[in-house]
Amino acid sequence: MRLRLAGWLATAALVSLPVYGVHAWAQQATAAEPTEKITIKEAGQDTQAQPQAPAQRGSATSGASSVPAAASADAQVPAQPVATATPEAVQKAFKKRFPEIDIGEVTPTPFPGLYEIQVGSDLLYVNADVDYILQGSLIDARRRTDLTAQRMDVLSRVDFSDLPLEIAIKQVKGDGSRVMAIFEDPNCGYCKQLHKTLKDVDNVTVYSFLFPILSPDSTTKARNIWCAEDKTEAWRDWMLSGKKPAEAECDTPIEQSLALGRKLKVQGTPAIFFADGSRINGALPLDALKQKLDTLN
Repeated sequence: MRLRLAGWLATAALVSLPVYGVHAWAQQATAAEPTEKITIKEAGQDTQAQPQAPAQRGSATSGASSVPAAASADAQVPAQPVATATPEAVQKAFKKRFPEIDIGEVTPTPFPGLYEIQVGSDLLYVNADVDYILQGSLIDARRRTDLTAQRMDVLSRVDFSDLPLEIAIKQVKGDGSRVMAIFEDPNCGYCKQLHKTLKDVDNVTVYSFLFPILSPDSTTKARNIWCAEDKTEAWRDWMLSGKKPAEAECDTPIEQSLALGRKLKVQGTPAIFFADGSRINGALPLDALKQKLDTLN
């Protein structure tokens, strides 16, 4: 999705539609806070928005000529009002500019005149008339909060009780009181690393949805594991010990798992879903995994 967005945003640039990055917006957001020094850090880059020094006034004793207050006031340009619109109007304007792009919900942001648009698993920001597009993180400069990350966390949550756990491989350790579901590819190295981590976690039930996306061999292994006499043992033997499953044929729920993953916007493995609806993409180290599971008690 990120590559797709990059492609059509590049097209937007060719047709002279302005596309701005995060720092242009962040600097505007911090302009009203001249007493604070704001630091926004991204990977490999620090960007600081420094407070502007107050304008110096002319003095009769200085070498500069003074400007009467009335004349100075007349010279000021009045601020232009920020254009606003309903989410429906913004959605219509976006579709007019980009009819080939399917978009989801349109939501106003705390930034006056800025609207959030869902495009697949990504978020974009536009003004009311879709003259400008922001792709990146929207920062609340006062609270030092990444508003985009917060929204992505909310939008990626699932109702754990809605997951079709009957099409997953179930493993129970201890009393199994804490539950988690993982979308996994049999040839995923990070998935195997996660299984090694889970060896040191007790009182947990793990549901593994077979999600073979890396290669045709992944699909073959997933089928053989599901069709094994003891699928849980075959899955554990392969992921922990590298014991290749024997060839086997049967009806499998692999296509259902793949469709479910696409619906939940799973784009890589492992993708972990917890009982509280939260998700984490990637393998967690032991301490972080234990801490997360402890919050579910």
